[in-house]
This record gives sequence, C-alpha cells and structure tokens, in this order.
Amino acid sequence: MKKIKITVNNKEYDVEVKPNETLLEFIRENLGLIGTKEGCSVGECGACTVIMNEKIVNACLILASEADGASITTIEGFADGDKLHPIQESFVEIGGLQCGFCTPGMIISTKALLDSNPNPTDEEINVALAGNFCRCTGYIKIFESVKDAAQRIRR
Repeated sequence: MKKIKITVNNKEYDVEVKPNETLLEFIRENLGLIGTKEGCSVGECGACTVIMNEKIVNACLILASEADGASITTIEGFADGDKLHPIQESFVEIGGLQCGFCTPGMIISTKALLDSNPNPTDEEINVALAGNFCRCTGYIKIFESVKDAAQRIRR
C-alpha cells in the first residue's frame, strides 16, 4: 500500500492505495464516484476521462499512486448542487446523450476544449472529442451540444 494525498472535486483525501490500483478504480471503488465509467480499460474509448491538473486523461491508464498530489475533476464535480453546468444542460436539452455511458467523458472533453477555446470550429470539436466513442448517437447531437454549450458559456 502507498499513502497518497489527492484532491477530487475540490475535496482533499489522504488515503492508501494498492500499487496496481488505477485512478479509475480509486475513483469508482474508493470514492464511490461512478460517473467515471470503465469501458475498454486500455485508453481507447474515453469513458474514463477525467481532468487531472487541468488536462484530460484516461483514468484507466494512470495508477492512483501516480496521482499523488494531483487535483482531479470527475463528472460529479461539474454540477453546483442541483444546478447543472452549462455543458451538462446543453447535452440534456440538445440530446447529445442517449444511453449516457459515454456522456461523462464527452462532457469532460468538451469542458477542456471550451476552457482553452471558447469558440471552436467543427474540426476543433472533432479533434477534441476524437478520444471519446459513442455507440448510440452518431455524434451529430453531441457536436450540436458542444456548439450550444460554447454559446451558453460565452454569454
């Protein structure tokens, strides 16, 4: 076991983690934050996307011990109580979700994009979401949701 200090959704934790425990396992099993999904476990699907120190990462590819001292944001860190983040509102209202499995990763990737580029082109959205796979929607509503979220945030 290794002792780490980690901040998740603005809450600090001093915990012990197993040497082979991934950040994804830590988030889901130790903290009970199940919005971060396990899809492929090899960093290809984006279901486990989180923000770590202001950059998006696949939590399935990072050991929890490697996140010692890090600040992590999961999908649970987006809403303010019952008030959804504007990106979440867009995905719900525009229909950028269907089964919802990929949605947390899509929203987190969207936030990283819009934080760095508040008015992205279609190509920039395509590149930003390239690591996130959806098997239900066909991506049109997801792209429309990202564009709508960009407008909401710019207001």
